[in-house]
Amino acid sequence: MNDRPTDDHDADETETGVQRASQLYSTQILAGVVIVVLGIGTVVYRSLEDWSWIDSLYFSIVTLTTVGYGDLAPSTDASKLFTVMYLAVGVSLLGATFNEILKRRQRRRRARWRRRH
Repeated sequence: MNDRPTDDHDADETETGVQRASQLYSTQILAGVVIVVLGIGTVVYRSLEDWSWIDSLYFSIVTLTTVGYGDLAPSTDASKLFTVMYLAVGVSLLGATFNEILKRRQRRRRARWRRRH
């Protein structure tokens, strides 16, 4: 049996389905990686700074969102170096995640507009 579509319309639908699945998975994967990075930051700050779990999670989120209230700050050289790397990786990752979410939203708007016109 041949699993290939027989006409162009079927090929377009199949390709669109594959593209949708790929786009959905890429957004989900990036969101999962963000959660993992937040978890890593929480564990590292907990061990390096001896903060509570809540303070460590709070600092991880405040750091990645670049809010920086200043109520907590790394005090050891190791945690300062980790923070530099954590910011570089985390901010880039958050940017990529938001970019995927916005691209997905734009594709949905275009699809709705095409159906109406």
